Amino acid sequence: MDSNDRSLTLPANFTHRVRIEALLPADSPRLNGVDEEHVRRLADIYDSLPPVLVHRTTMRVVDGMHRVAAAASMGLSSVEVQYFDGADEEAFLRSVTANISHGLPLSVTDRKAAAERILRSRPDLSDRSVASSTGLDAKTVAAIRPRSTADSPRSNIRIGTDGRIHPLDRTAERLRAAELMTQRPDLPLRAIVQETGLSLGTAHDVRQRLLRGEAPVPQGRRPAAGPRPAAPAAVPDPPVPLPTARAMTAPPSGANRSRGSLETLRRLAGDPSLRHSDSGRQFLRWLHTHFVVDEAWRRQADAIPAHCTDTVAELALQCSHAWKRFAEDLGRRRLTDTPPAPFPQTASGSRPAA
Repeated sequence: MDSNDRSLTLPANFTHRVRIEALLPADSPRLNGVDEEHVRRLADIYDSLPPVLVHRTTMRVVDGMHRVAAAASMGLSSVEVQYFDGADEEAFLRSVTANISHGLPLSVTDRKAAAERILRSRPDLSDRSVASSTGLDAKTVAAIRPRSTADSPRSNIRIGTDGRIHPLDRTAERLRAAELMTQRPDLPLRAIVQETGLSLGTAHDVRQRLLRGEAPVPQGRRPAAGPRPAAPAAVPDPPVPLPTARAMTAPPSGANRSRGSLETLRRLAGDPSLRHSDSGRQFLRWLHTHFVVDEAWRRQADAIPAHCTDTVAELALQCSHAWKRFAEDLGRRRLTDTPPAPFPQTASGSRPAA
């Protein structure tokens, strides 16, 4: 075997004898540096101490600066080390984790400073993940995050303690699941999960909400850390939505427009006069079926072949006209308390699309 490959065959706990002068000081989470009293205590039990953990590529101490100082105080010129392979930010994270699990405990101030630094380099880590590495609780990490990530690009994902990616905002996926459930009531939940990327539990929650006449997105759910990526600024918005997309009047701007419409829908779904009557719940289910936000129809727009765009645009305009008449009718009822006007007929005698 080539000498360069020998390290690949060594066990994980293999140690090397390294001269102290070859080691660089730790990038330590300890704000006050080495504690001399702790060094003296370690010198008394030095033979029972574990090896020092060293970052292989930089030869910087990851965990064990007090052990190195204890060895130096005893006149030793070298120490036993184990190597750590990883990026610099991983080395710091390992240092913090090691120092809350053994040796001289980090102070609360040290741990908070470490959490702030971790969040600056890894803003995608969840509060619980950072908390488990620093010995803090998740609420404390959540309070630290705003000042640590103020200059970082906002993301809709977090990497949890399980190493998996978890989106912060599932609004679009929940709305898509609600659309599928309404259009195809017999569709199994697992098929909806595969289509939307939701968990089985979340898909079940959406179905139960629809059955109760509630909005598919819980009211008061924490918003995402930032808006989802929008279409490039140079590309204009398509002029019309899909024929199944019933356009709603909402504030300007893509993300704000969607969030404003969703908030309106949530408030409406929470109205007791609608939720507590059969006709009200039926109306809410109907509204959820026909409700759409910009993200929903944009995801479908690419599926329309070029030769069908004029036809789809015409259907979409018919839908928008129907919704406009609906809004005008509701306005008249509010002012005059008159029954709804009859739906106008097209030349063929059929109702326009809605």
